[in-house]
Amino acid sequence: MSDNQVDPSGNTEAFRAFTGTGPEAETPSKIPYVIGGLVAVVVIVLVVILLVR
Repeated sequence: MSDNQVDPSGNTEAFRAFTGTGPEAETPSKIPYVIGGLVAVVVIVLVVILLVR
């Protein structure tokens, strides 16, 4: 009996098509991390200023 299912790990191109990832896949945005980092820096600076007073 033949196996009708194709093994997507047979080659890289077929596997990327199967998983939906590849060179054209979008990377997640880093903007939330940048904004969060800036907010954290501002909070730390404000706490240091309040403690030094």
